[in-house]
Amino acid sequence: MIIAIDGMGGDHAPQSVIEGALQALAAFPQLTVHLYGQQEVMAPFLQQHERLTVIHCSEVVEATDDAARAVRRKKDSSMAKVLEAVKTGTADACLSAGNTGALMAGGLFKVGRIDGISRPALATTLPTADGNGFLMLDLGANADAKAENLAQFALMGNIYAQKVRGYEKPRVGLLNIGTEEQKGNEVTKAAYPLIQAESLHFIGNVEARELLNGVADVVVTDGFTGNMVLKSVEGTAATLFSMLKGAFTASTKAKLGAVLAKDGLRALKTKMDYTEYGGAALFGLKAPVIKAHGSSNAKAIFSAIRQASLMVEHDVIQTIHDTIAKDK
Repeated sequence: MIIAIDGMGGDHAPQSVIEGALQALAAFPQLTVHLYGQQEVMAPFLQQHERLTVIHCSEVVEATDDAARAVRRKKDSSMAKVLEAVKTGTADACLSAGNTGALMAGGLFKVGRIDGISRPALATTLPTADGNGFLMLDLGANADAKAENLAQFALMGNIYAQKVRGYEKPRVGLLNIGTEEQKGNEVTKAAYPLIQAESLHFIGNVEARELLNGVADVVVTDGFTGNMVLKSVEGTAATLFSMLKGAFTASTKAKLGAVLAKDGLRALKTKMDYTEYGGAALFGLKAPVIKAHGSSNAKAIFSAIRQASLMVEHDVIQTIHDTIAKDK
């Protein structure tokens, strides 16, 4: 299995990307990594490995680059090259922590959609109180969505939850402002019966306040709403831990309490740690394309590579293709 990795993407590239790739090579003997990037920049962090191949690229897609133009104009960039690798079959999956908009645009232009998929969706696993997490899509690939798009998102999310996350009958929920079937806007009202008609364990509408309690295994929404939920969860978690840190360092008694509560706090932080879950997958494309968090450290890159390898191992893309073809 070959994973093509953008060595120049992300806030901490190339060091964190290379360290994460080397950790993945040590953990997964079936894995081969093709690392794309500027060789002179990556050289200080590289180690010789028989399953690591470095491919030099002269250009880099920057975070400030225009998304629609970046990959098309910077044809020798590391991001463009990893997308080209999965398009041509040189690699089985690709991964980047770089410019999200550019990766999504490049995925559409270079890799292409699965036949029958009207719009791809960005999906990732978010934490829950029980530690199991839930898959949410769309997280920003489409600001607006039609009811038919949401139904397809539900199908793709269900397949991922079964194949990669190991759920026999994933609970699929439609994010809404109330649990009643008639609640919501015109899109969610129209999407409800479409999802209900699919062969899914559809539990109906779910509310945002119940998401972190594990109300569903797959949650479907439009990209505008999903992106706001994602950033709200990330921001709340960061603020919560900042407040806890302040409270536990406010006095000598508080510091003593922090020592006593150390194991519990560490377990809580692990549950809320995005680096445990990998990146966001672009569902609906003809090959696995994984977007790692821009601030990914080595652990997050390792988790994203594991996610990509599981998608390849369990043939998620082909299953989505076959399911959509059967539905047409």
